[in-house]
Amino acid sequence: MKLKMLLYTVFGLLPLFFQFGSSALAHANHPNILVILVDDMGYGDPGCFNPKSKIATPNIDSLAARGMKFTDAHAPGPLCHMSRYGLMTGQYPFRTNVGLWRKRPLIEEDQMTIASLAKSQGYRTAMVGKWHCGFDERGGYTKPLPGGPFDRGFESFFGIRASTDIPPYFFIRDNRAVMPPSNQIGGNKSDGWSPIQGAFWRAGGIAPGLKLAEVTPRFTQEAISVIKRHANANEDKPLMLYLAYPSPHTPWLPLEKFVGKSGAGMFGDFMMMIDDEIGQVLTALDEAEMTEDTLVIFTADNGPVWYDEDVEKFGHDSAGVLRGMKADAWEAGHRMPFIVRWPGKVDPGTTTNQTICFTDLLASFADVLDVDLMPDQGPDSFSFLQVLTGEQPASEPIRGPIVMTPGSGDGMQMVRAGNWKLIKGQGSGGFSKPKKRSPNAGEPVGQLYNLATDPSESKNLYAQRPEIVSRLLATMERIVASDSSKMLAY
Repeated sequence: MKLKMLLYTVFGLLPLFFQFGSSALAHANHPNILVILVDDMGYGDPGCFNPKSKIATPNIDSLAARGMKFTDAHAPGPLCHMSRYGLMTGQYPFRTNVGLWRKRPLIEEDQMTIASLAKSQGYRTAMVGKWHCGFDERGGYTKPLPGGPFDRGFESFFGIRASTDIPPYFFIRDNRAVMPPSNQIGGNKSDGWSPIQGAFWRAGGIAPGLKLAEVTPRFTQEAISVIKRHANANEDKPLMLYLAYPSPHTPWLPLEKFVGKSGAGMFGDFMMMIDDEIGQVLTALDEAEMTEDTLVIFTADNGPVWYDEDVEKFGHDSAGVLRGMKADAWEAGHRMPFIVRWPGKVDPGTTTNQTICFTDLLASFADVLDVDLMPDQGPDSFSFLQVLTGEQPASEPIRGPIVMTPGSGDGMQMVRAGNWKLIKGQGSGGFSKPKKRSPNAGEPVGQLYNLATDPSESKNLYAQRPEIVSRLLATMERIVASDSSKMLAY
């Protein structure tokens, strides 16, 4: 082991030198990068993914019309903190204890992130919005909050620690609370919705003067300010901006001009507002004359909180043709709308069925920046750059199988390899009922679906295809036991 580490240290320094020592020469040709992540939006919400959607999303649709849609893109976990951890690090969230986000930073100090990668290549890096990957809060809220975006590659941060229904509620600038959450706010629920829908938030601490309904618009203005400052700086540096909206996650708080405008109630109205906020940011890019030089990625962190009774009531299916909802191992929990717009590189109005995961952003950005990652950097990250440029044959996958743990944990895991999907256990593993159940006599102990012919996961083939079950279980075990799925042979 000591010899291995010595060799890694000696020979590993050479590629690191060439990666980071040449950044000043290379960054002039690198695109700006804007990652827009919304929260709890379903596969069936944007019109460009669901023509039957009852929510108008013209700005998201325009991104798709001018870029590439991925129809088989997956969050690395079907909950907020899981998804964001994988997106930032290129590592599957089951490899760490993501449940500790309330107590400590999830991302280690020396762990590469999409931001630290970009920063090493001469980028200005900024984040606005919801972090949800943990801070060190032991010192309280009047002292610095270590371990957040400001310490993980972002040169500036304005945002919140988690969702706008999880107290304490306060803004953070870089690594300090703008105002500590010294006041208290009571909890709230909405009539006619489940306890975790509507204008729902939990009681707890809140900063003086902070209004939850103003959080999302504030983030839009902060993002626009970042873009304007960058455009006015006249520096020969590209910008990476990660805009992580905490919406349309609860509380659903649409501005007055959007109330009643959708066909999907409070949620749909709020989603229309989010689309408008995104449009404002894209307009800021246009006005700054940055659009033609900017790679934009739009997606959502996990599936929606939308029940069968909501579908019946509004005639709107937030999950589209998919089964389940947020937190589930079923497709609606983690298959997300995913759009890439990159003028001059990505053909407009294109669609790909390539299977990708949010963990793949790190390797893809490294590919864009012509950086060779070390084995421990983005261990579950596969580049999809050649998909964007049209060089990858549609019949050849660009990554290995995806392994994911659903929201409830409880020993359940999922593996996706090609058209086949295996869930280790019965039930959704998340918010849909039954979450987990013991099989009846004669029933299979797990679930197997062919997503090519059965995207709604209606026909369990576990008992009929034991050879595929065995193969997928072995694949899952190999990936879980490994330190890096990208280093495995498939």
